[in-house]
Amino acid sequence: MLPSTADPPYSRLRHAGGALAHSLSAVAWRRSLDVRRADAVVAPSLRVGLAVLLVLVGGGLLDQVHLTGFAALGALSSAFGRHEPYRRLAGKSACAGAGVVASVALGAATGAAEMTMWMQTAVLAVAAGIAFGLLAAFRIIGPGAVILIFAAAGAAGFADTAADIGAAVAAATIGATVGWVIAMAPALYHPHGPARVAVARALAAVSVLEIDGEAAVAPARAAVARAREIVALGPRRAHTHELLALLDAAAAVVDSGSHDTVRARRDDFARFESELRKVRRDIEIPRVDAPGAALPERPESFLRTGVRSLRDRAIVVGAGRVMLASLLAGWIALAAGLQHPLWATMGAMAALQGANYRHTVQRAIQRLLGNVAGALLAAVLLAAALGYWPLVVVIVVLQTTAELYVTRNYGLASIAVTAMALLLIGLGEPIGPDIAVSRIGDTLIGVVVGVVVAALTIARDDRHHLSARG
Repeated sequence: MLPSTADPPYSRLRHAGGALAHSLSAVAWRRSLDVRRADAVVAPSLRVGLAVLLVLVGGGLLDQVHLTGFAALGALSSAFGRHEPYRRLAGKSACAGAGVVASVALGAATGAAEMTMWMQTAVLAVAAGIAFGLLAAFRIIGPGAVILIFAAAGAAGFADTAADIGAAVAAATIGATVGWVIAMAPALYHPHGPARVAVARALAAVSVLEIDGEAAVAPARAAVARAREIVALGPRRAHTHELLALLDAAAAVVDSGSHDTVRARRDDFARFESELRKVRRDIEIPRVDAPGAALPERPESFLRTGVRSLRDRAIVVGAGRVMLASLLAGWIALAAGLQHPLWATMGAMAALQGANYRHTVQRAIQRLLGNVAGALLAAVLLAAALGYWPLVVVIVVLQTTAELYVTRNYGLASIAVTAMALLLIGLGEPIGPDIAVSRIGDTLIGVVVGVVVAALTIARDDRHHLSARG
């Protein structure tokens, strides 16, 4: 958020200066290397990899290799909405797919219209801000608006005619459809999957009360509340009552505020958590005494809450920051003579997707380091001059790896994403290893601009980076 206009100019500058100093501190760079724990990532990652594999194989068999990159980007819509209940995932995944298709159409139109690169950068910077705002308002969690702008940038370089626009849009639409089907497929054989994972996470959050004490109370309550929401959106079957019974037990432990109570239920919760993560229906969890008890009301549609959130000041300001940083980064890269200034645009917006300034700096460092390593990896693979089918295998492996690590360390995921993105470009046009140099230069400009814009617009109450100095 922007600082209040009531703040003295000197106070604002001092706060911004302290924020910039944090971005250069050893602790910021050291913590960007931390690898967090993550759960329930294997199945979603494999589904995304499968979606990308299907469209790449289909494009190769149909001899439409030049369009497979757009189809693969459409298939990445399956990476949005991870762990959402299927009732909600159906809408969010469809929205993400539509966003990719719309981005391809916009980018292709700017290319076919023969806009100057300065104008293309301006148009896509505006699109970046809008995409950021929409995804934030409708809480569509996933790779973020960067995927949409990457799709637009690729289409801008591809399309020269109206026929090219139609071909790129058709490929992206097919990919998005495949991605949606793959994302929704588990609803047929494991409809309670998201609810069970959510309840397992709630039990895990309550179990750490014994170790973390008061500091773990708020996260535990939030995990229980989130699980109740997901259960309420799931199918209304007998299993729903069993899940609610576990959440009632977890909530009772949190409300008791007693370490003895946590300790007494720890082993049970650990066993139930393990059972809930299995793809089975015969899990051993307590039955409720009154199976006919009223079920919780379904939460309001994410579309309704999203429309209201479009007016949220934090989201509007965030979209403005993304738009400004994307425009500046792209134009600076263009003025510097770099070949792919839109990559700088993506670097700036990727950094600004952080929840707060500390997170922004962390993402910027991770993206920079990940892009350097990923670009070097791509250069090696491009120099090897692999054929189409070996490249398909490499791309799928890289994308699956990125999904496996994106919640653990964004830098590690960026290595795989960067290499995968450059190889996708190579499917549609001949490129050499020297493209890695351009990628690194554009990324450096993008993350620097993103961090500077974030520091100059930092909210006065955003002091998370100050607490990270220790």
